Amino acid sequence: MERIRRNTLLQASDEELSSCCRLEFCRGSGNGGQKRNKTSSAARVVLLEDESFAAEDCTERSQHSNRSRALDKLRRRIAFEVRCLPAELPPRIECSVTHEEYPLNLACLLDVLEENDYDHKAAATACQVTSSAFVKLLRRDEELWTKVNAARELRGLYKLKIN
Repeated sequence: MERIRRNTLLQASDEELSSCCRLEFCRGSGNGGQKRNKTSSAARVVLLEDESFAAEDCTERSQHSNRSRALDKLRRRIAFEVRCLPAELPPRIECSVTHEEYPLNLACLLDVLEENDYDHKAAATACQVTSSAFVKLLRRDEELWTKVNAARELRGLYKLKIN
């Protein structure tokens, strides 16, 4: 997947992203009683151009909410797995984890890290922030923090710590 396509998918509204996906609805599993067992509220989305990208959610009773959550999970999965080099700077380096631009920001941060072989000081310099500020940016997202430390460990680098 090229950068333009990845960035377009990450910035797409739910309706636009849904048009690029196959949507499946079914009954959710687990606790929930009669309501869960009678309605098809669980949502699964599969990206049509690459069916290895899929996400699902069944946490809510509303099919609409579950579809929206599944699309958010799909955006995060794309951001975590698709690298585009050379890296671009994130559109807003201090974007909130819940902000609609966060998946694109996340992908760009990972691109910068990959390009700098997960050296957080070099990546911080590329993003024009201090290394401690960069580590704090990584720390606010638990999944990102885990991925970065795992990648650093594979390269023989020490795990990042927050003081």
